[in-house]
Amino acid sequence: MFDESLEEAWLRKYGAAPPNGSPELGRLLTHRSVRDFSSEPVPEETVAGLIAAAQSASTSSNLQLWSVISVQDSARRTEAAKLCGDQKQIHDAAWFFAFVVDHARLRSFAAEEPDALGSNEFFTMAVVDAAIAAERMVCAAESLGLGVCYIGALRNHPAEMAEFLNLPAGTFGVFGLALGWPAEDCTAAMKPRLGQEVIWHRESYNHEQDPTDYNQRMAAFYEEQHMRASVTWSMRSGRRATKPKLGGRADLKPFLESQGMDLE
Repeated sequence: MFDESLEEAWLRKYGAAPPNGSPELGRLLTHRSVRDFSSEPVPEETVAGLIAAAQSASTSSNLQLWSVISVQDSARRTEAAKLCGDQKQIHDAAWFFAFVVDHARLRSFAAEEPDALGSNEFFTMAVVDAAIAAERMVCAAESLGLGVCYIGALRNHPAEMAEFLNLPAGTFGVFGLALGWPAEDCTAAMKPRLGQEVIWHRESYNHEQDPTDYNQRMAAFYEEQHMRASVTWSMRSGRRATKPKLGGRADLKPFLESQGMDLE
């Protein structure tokens, strides 16, 4: 499942054939968000290997400013799902993880008051650490044929999620991850991506951003997914920037301050 060739994946992403001599990157190009999972279990030994892959990711100054919490108890999984918009994949996935920005561990090791932990830089380092670790875990999982879905809604109710996960001061649940074997009838599709000429700037930033080609390719994707193709990608994305549907995520600053992350 989800074993498109390089040529197929490149065509799906960019609407064209790959350049001659492109390396065979396998599953790295076939990622998609899986929301339909089978009931087949994923052994804990496999997960231990995936966590090892996550811990093998780069980390700023080897500070390892992240943690991950698995939620497997059925009642607790139900509660976790409710706090994350009651998404089906959270209920059904073999494993559900909460990735956590973690200053608490370093705070406990500091001989003096750890004032630097309140800085924007330390917060940024922790978010980057968590994201890099999670993505390395995802790449490892997908190489085994597993499916994943990131859950940004872990931030919908940050205070309630912190209580649910028993998070100490200096921590923040930054995103979730549902993981398991895709259902046999799973139809998750790869989304097209912006052309490389839009993302890949050479020497300096190119201020001219033309979404025409991508809007056209995404229109075909929207039609496949039974979405309104008349509403273009740039229109949808622009609306997110002007009228964001963020709910409890709209203002995280008070919660972060309550957790000792003043972001000075």
